[in-house]
Amino acid sequence: MALALPEMDFGEWTVATYASIAAEVDARRGGGRGLVLVDGPSGSGKTTFARRLAESLAGADVVHTDDIAWHLSPTDWATPMLIGVVVPWVHGAVVDYRPPGWIAQGRPGSVTTTATDVLLVEGVGAGRHELAPWACLAVWVQTPPAVARDRVLTRDVGIDGDTRDDVAAFADRWAQAEVPFHLVERPWDRADLIVDGRSDAPGGTVRVVWT
Repeated sequence: MALALPEMDFGEWTVATYASIAAEVDARRGGGRGLVLVDGPSGSGKTTFARRLAESLAGADVVHTDDIAWHLSPTDWATPMLIGVVVPWVHGAVVDYRPPGWIAQGRPGSVTTTATDVLLVEGVGAGRHELAPWACLAVWVQTPPAVARDRVLTRDVGIDGDTRDDVAAFADRWAQAEVPFHLVERPWDRADLIVDGRSDAPGGTVRVVWT
């Protein structure tokens, strides 16, 4: 059985539109480049939230922590993320970066951005302390552990021929790194916005708590 973070009570949920969250991002970046960090447990809905928010931000780019962590470490990837993506982007560069794991494994392509005003970094550990000072908005996506785990099992079965048992075993191994990391980092404590990852609000909206 995979480890799981405890469910946390962040207060009363309110319903927000993605457009209103996008407007808050624009206000916080003050005309400059704005970095948004979207963290949460595996299967919590981080990628979906980041994609929908990016669409409301008129084509903001999204970088996935999984791409930086690939064949490197589930959690020890802060330096390549900062050096290869975040710092160059904040200072105006268009990113075209090959992470260490990609080079070592001969994976083609690179992690890229366009000349956009907003970059979303999403994934497990995105809200870590090394990245947080660079962000205009930090988000924690909260989802009940049982719901998140079921999503992972449903989502990943069949990829590369993996069975449900294969996916469950991988999820358990991943949790051995993810959960202790989150319990030490406590990114929900530095989050500006808590998002309900169950996606049970009406279309175009999400349940949130602003901290």
